[in-house]
Amino acid sequence: MPSTIATGEWQLLHGEWRNGGVDMTIIATRQRPRHYWRPDVTKLSRALCGIGALLLMALYFLPLWSIQLFAPQYPEGLGMRIRLTTVVGDRPTDLQTINQLNHYIGMRPIEPTGIPELRYFPLVVGVLIALGAGAALLGKRPLVITWLAALASFGAAGLVDFWRWSYDYGHNLDFAHAVIKVPGMTYQPPLIGTKQLLNFTATSWPAAGAWIALVAFAFGVAAILIGKTTRSPFAIPRSGATDMAFKRAS
Repeated sequence: MPSTIATGEWQLLHGEWRNGGVDMTIIATRQRPRHYWRPDVTKLSRALCGIGALLLMALYFLPLWSIQLFAPQYPEGLGMRIRLTTVVGDRPTDLQTINQLNHYIGMRPIEPTGIPELRYFPLVVGVLIALGAGAALLGKRPLVITWLAALASFGAAGLVDFWRWSYDYGHNLDFAHAVIKVPGMTYQPPLIGTKQLLNFTATSWPAAGAWIALVAFAFGVAAILIGKTTRSPFAIPRSGATDMAFKRAS
């Protein structure tokens, strides 16, 4: 076995090596520096990650969730849409009408300015877009995984927060000032699906923004599953490569 003497970026290897019957002596090897900035995922993975990040921009313009109320006195229905920055009615007067109905059963009015999540959620989405774009630009697998995990965490946190918000509105009632009092009755709308609330049928479903966020997440999963870049076994390595100098054994 050759002996090794480290001298800075060079390693002196003293020993004999035979190549096709020719005696060779290894004089020295030079270890080239590793390029940690080089992408380690495929171009397709980077493209999927970048597209997913860009898709998240739609969350600023499209509603995330839709809640509808139907009753005999409102056959056309009443609806409200939860956006990233506000809550609006399907029609200009819908939110006002819903708040008036809520007053009869002791529920607080739905006021977008009183919902703190609507102030910081846009900032979180901006960070997710920047993180996804950075992962696509640098092409580093840990960054792609981090972006995907952050996106999944934001989606889960959003659903939990929506459930908590609807629970608070539907359970913490002002019975002292309520016109309609039904002992034991709560008015929390469903997270997903349909629920009967007195003579109202409430439905709650993801809107366009939520579906687009789900597509962005699917793109991130695909980017991870595609895997790392592969190199030909005959290619010269780009990191940790070695320059070797030989001389014939005398």
